Amino acid sequence: MAKRVYIETYGCQMNVADTELMLGVLGREGYEPAAEPDGADVILVNTCAVRDNAEQRVIGRVGELQRYKRPGAVLGVVGCMAQRLGPALLEQAPRVDLVVGPDAYRNLPALLGHAAAGERLTDTEFRSWEHYEDVPPARVAAATAFVTVQRGCDYRCTFCIVPYTRGPERSRTLDDVVREVRALAEQGTSEVTLLGQTVNSYQNGSHDFADLLRAVGTVDGIRRVRFTSPYPTDFTARVIRAMAEVGAVCEHVHLPVQSGSELVLRRMLRRYTRARYLEVMAELRAAMPAITFSTDIIVGFPGETDAQFEETLTLVREAEFDDAYTFRYSVRDGTPAVRLAERDAVPDDVAAARLDRLVGVVRDQARRKNLARIGQTHEVLVERPARRGGLLGRTRGNHLVLLDLPATSIGEYRRVQLTGTTGSTFTGRVVAPTSALGVL
Repeated sequence: MAKRVYIETYGCQMNVADTELMLGVLGREGYEPAAEPDGADVILVNTCAVRDNAEQRVIGRVGELQRYKRPGAVLGVVGCMAQRLGPALLEQAPRVDLVVGPDAYRNLPALLGHAAAGERLTDTEFRSWEHYEDVPPARVAAATAFVTVQRGCDYRCTFCIVPYTRGPERSRTLDDVVREVRALAEQGTSEVTLLGQTVNSYQNGSHDFADLLRAVGTVDGIRRVRFTSPYPTDFTARVIRAMAEVGAVCEHVHLPVQSGSELVLRRMLRRYTRARYLEVMAELRAAMPAITFSTDIIVGFPGETDAQFEETLTLVREAEFDDAYTFRYSVRDGTPAVRLAERDAVPDDVAAARLDRLVGVVRDQARRKNLARIGQTHEVLVERPARRGGLLGRTRGNHLVLLDLPATSIGEYRRVQLTGTTGSTFTGRVVAPTSALGVL
């Protein structure tokens, strides 16, 4: 009988894509995916290392998963946390058999064989040539899909562990990306999200991100193209022009700012000023007037003063973000900011109070902007069931809309009028069926 593999995924969209990649690698060796850990021959936890609480959650979950481990079965930790901790993770979790970093997924079948035979081992070697271009990811057919176009990162922001867990930046060939997108379209996928740590710095020696957007956006059957996460200063004039001219590119950008203070940005080693960040937003808005923005913001970075935090609040108001993901600074061993934290740590209660204030400003701003959208009509891609009934769809501007539709509508496009909002999610009324949409 085929061996069964269960993978539990934490963290960003890149980890979701990597789980599909691992299932593809193992599927070629006869492994079948398992929906639950109970009875699985292989249990893998695909991990995130961006913040300490994410790692603590994973360590706790690994402890819970141990009870499903049968004689001869393998329990492994993969991904960024595995890369960061390496052999030390085997010491922390005695029942873990395998620790594998993001560049070693090709070796999983052999590593699992050794682990099943009783060895405890790690593979966290960086392989700067590894793109997994010959490995088709194992996906469930759906209207939307993630497509990894770039791995690793060359921007060494002082707070970020990613360059140390995913290695140097490298981009796939344009032809290979287009081949994958074309195959997805032939299977019924109509929306793709291009993934990279700094995705708009994509450069494979012959083509840049503008070329990639134009190539992917003209694949037959692809109606929407999204991407995440870009770096603010990598929005060249060519990229912005491609975004405006390629009809499939959606009017939404997740544009991490991290702080509104010039001094904090320098300590973070972010390679832009506050003014330049706002200029990029203005350039994007001029090219795509309907564009919406979300962002990432860190509060309590070492040395952040009350006045510098106030600069972040003023930037949030000036930038008019539609949404923001907000975090307290988390010390990551191995990053340059550890030294700053040892000297200039912001007290926990101060950081917590700042986060509360920031969340309040972001929510009030999002609610105000969303109330102004009630009555508008948008194209919505119906994505999935909602937790409390109905279905959730998404506009091109990345707003979620709750719809009263049957499950058979998932994957369809509908013309929807926004009828209400909770502040973050909308309710909507279908005003045109799929057949009436045409090309919008």
